[in-house]
Amino acid sequence: MLAHVGGPIGVVVGGSLFGWVGPLIVLLHRGQQSPAVRAHAIAALNFQITWAVAILIGWLLTGITCGLLVFIPLLLALVPIVLGIVAGLKANQDQLYPYPMTRTFVR
Repeated sequence: MLAHVGGPIGVVVGGSLFGWVGPLIVLLHRGQQSPAVRAHAIAALNFQITWAVAILIGWLLTGITCGLLVFIPLLLALVPIVLGIVAGLKANQDQLYPYPMTRTFVR
Protein backbone atom coordinates (compact mmCIF):
# COMPACT_ATOMS: atom_id res chain seq x y z
CA MET A 1 0.00 0.00 0.00
CA LEU A 2 2.88 2.36 0.76
CA ALA A 3 4.14 2.07 -2.83
CA HIS A 4 0.81 3.32 -4.18
CA VAL A 5 0.23 6.06 -1.59
CA GLY A 6 3.86 7.17 -1.75
CA GLY A 7 3.24 8.34 -5.31
CA PRO A 8 0.59 10.96 -4.45
CA ILE A 9 2.67 12.09 -1.48
CA GLY A 10 5.65 12.61 -3.80
CA VAL A 11 3.49 14.50 -6.30
CA VAL A 12 2.19 16.88 -3.62
CA VAL A 13 5.49 17.38 -1.78
CA GLY A 14 7.79 17.28 -4.80
CA GLY A 15 6.11 19.86 -7.00
CA SER A 16 4.24 17.29 -9.14
CA LEU A 17 7.36 15.62 -10.57
CA PHE A 18 8.58 13.33 -7.78
CA GLY A 19 5.76 10.81 -7.45
CA TRP A 20 8.11 8.05 -8.58
CA VAL A 21 10.38 8.36 -5.52
CA GLY A 22 8.03 6.61 -3.05
CA PRO A 23 7.43 3.51 -5.20
CA LEU A 24 11.15 3.32 -6.01
CA ILE A 25 12.07 3.34 -2.32
CA VAL A 26 9.55 0.56 -1.62
CA LEU A 27 10.83 -1.46 -4.59
CA LEU A 28 14.46 -1.16 -3.50
CA HIS A 29 13.74 -1.78 0.17
CA ARG A 30 11.15 -4.59 0.09
CA GLY A 31 10.99 -5.66 -3.55
CA GLN A 32 13.31 -8.63 -3.18
CA GLN A 33 11.52 -10.00 -0.11
CA SER A 34 8.00 -10.37 -1.48
CA PRO A 35 6.73 -10.93 -5.03
CA ALA A 36 3.45 -9.20 -4.15
CA VAL A 37 5.22 -6.08 -2.88
CA ARG A 38 7.42 -6.09 -5.98
CA ALA A 39 4.38 -6.30 -8.29
CA HIS A 40 2.65 -3.41 -6.53
CA ALA A 41 5.81 -1.29 -6.43
CA ILE A 42 6.57 -1.86 -10.12
CA ALA A 43 2.99 -1.02 -11.13
CA ALA A 44 3.07 2.18 -9.06
CA LEU A 45 6.56 3.11 -10.29
CA ASN A 46 5.66 2.71 -13.97
CA PHE A 47 2.50 4.74 -13.48
CA GLN A 48 4.24 7.55 -11.61
CA ILE A 49 7.09 7.75 -14.14
CA THR A 50 4.58 7.92 -17.00
CA TRP A 51 2.71 10.78 -15.39
CA ALA A 52 5.87 12.61 -14.30
CA VAL A 53 6.90 12.69 -17.98
CA ALA A 54 3.42 13.92 -18.98
CA ILE A 55 3.49 16.65 -16.33
CA LEU A 56 7.01 17.69 -17.39
CA ILE A 57 5.81 18.03 -20.98
CA GLY A 58 2.88 20.08 -19.70
CA TRP A 59 5.24 22.42 -17.84
CA LEU A 60 7.38 22.75 -20.96
CA LEU A 61 4.29 23.70 -22.96
CA THR A 62 3.43 26.24 -20.28
CA GLY A 63 6.89 27.77 -20.59
CA ILE A 64 6.74 27.86 -24.38
CA THR A 65 3.35 29.59 -24.37
CA CYS A 66 4.43 32.07 -21.65
CA GLY A 67 2.01 30.67 -19.10
CA LEU A 68 -1.11 30.49 -21.24
CA LEU A 69 -1.42 26.72 -20.74
CA VAL A 70 -0.66 26.66 -17.02
CA PHE A 71 -3.85 24.68 -16.33
CA ILE A 72 -2.56 21.64 -18.28
CA PRO A 73 0.16 20.48 -15.85
CA LEU A 74 -2.05 21.31 -12.90
CA LEU A 75 -4.84 19.11 -14.25
CA LEU A 76 -2.35 16.39 -15.17
CA ALA A 77 -1.03 16.38 -11.59
CA LEU A 78 -4.48 15.41 -10.31
CA VAL A 79 -4.41 12.07 -12.17
CA PRO A 80 -1.53 10.43 -10.24
CA ILE A 81 -2.87 11.77 -6.96
CA VAL A 82 -6.38 10.37 -7.40
CA LEU A 83 -5.40 7.08 -9.02
CA GLY A 84 -2.58 6.52 -6.52
CA ILE A 85 -5.06 6.78 -3.66
CA VAL A 86 -7.47 4.43 -5.45
CA ALA A 87 -4.66 1.92 -6.01
CA GLY A 88 -3.65 2.20 -2.36
CA LEU A 89 -7.18 1.36 -1.28
CA LYS A 90 -7.21 -1.64 -3.63
CA ALA A 91 -3.83 -2.78 -2.29
CA ASN A 92 -5.26 -2.59 1.21
CA GLN A 93 -7.81 -5.18 0.01
CA ASP A 94 -4.95 -7.38 -1.37
CA GLN A 95 -5.80 -6.56 -4.99
CA LEU A 96 -3.39 -5.32 -7.65
CA TYR A 97 -4.85 -2.22 -9.29
CA PRO A 98 -4.31 -2.14 -13.08
CA TYR A 99 -3.32 1.49 -13.65
CA PRO A 100 -4.79 2.97 -16.84
CA MET A 101 -2.68 4.94 -19.31
CA THR A 102 0.66 3.53 -18.17
CA ARG A 103 3.85 2.90 -20.10
CA THR A 104 6.17 0.12 -18.92
CA PHE A 105 9.60 1.44 -17.94
CA VAL A 106 10.52 -1.03 -15.18
CA ARG A 107 9.88 -4.78 -15.38
